[in-house]
Amino acid sequence: MALYPDIDALADLADLIPLRFEDDVQETSLAHGELTVTVSLSGLVRLIEFLQSDMNCRFSTLIDITAVDYPDRPARFDLVYHLLSMYRNQRIRVKAAIREDELAPSITGLFPGANWYEREVFDMFGILFSGHPDLRRILTDYGFRGHPLRKDFPTTGYVEVRYDEVLKRVVYEPVRLTQEYRQFDFLSPWEGAKYVLPGDEKTDEAGK
Repeated sequence: MALYPDIDALADLADLIPLRFEDDVQETSLAHGELTVTVSLSGLVRLIEFLQSDMNCRFSTLIDITAVDYPDRPARFDLVYHLLSMYRNQRIRVKAAIREDELAPSITGLFPGANWYEREVFDMFGILFSGHPDLRRILTDYGFRGHPLRKDFPTTGYVEVRYDEVLKRVVYEPVRLTQEYRQFDFLSPWEGAKYVLPGDEKTDEAGK
């Protein structure tokens, strides 16, 4: 197998895919040795099945599935799939835009390993997958509120988890912040130290 991907072969594939899926493929781009194909949501599964099974492609390995949040767009999210062809030493990225109220088709029937990837996308972004055999959270806790990788999710979160020495168990409490952001320097107040911290006196002496 060649050490580097065959750029000419990827360029040929970039020309072939729009011809095979002219009603679904919206854009192709080739950069950094990887081909990116933007496809409609309705044509997503057909394209991935083609990439997996066609002898000119043979993208037999699903590397991962993720998403990107664009809050100002009508189709708020981009679903992003990364596939690898070990037979041809090629990578391909498939993107599909999806609205917040749309269902994404599951590809667990093509790649069983997509099960956990789709659960992660659901957990982090709130995107629902139709046909998924077990769509539930995978990284956050059972009663977690919200989806942490959405750009409107507060950086502080909604709930703090701590161990209560009195109750001898883990407790969940609403986040209570005096100010907007916490600073974990427990020697100084959040608005800045108004007193000399240990070691600061050396700096003052050096400046005299």
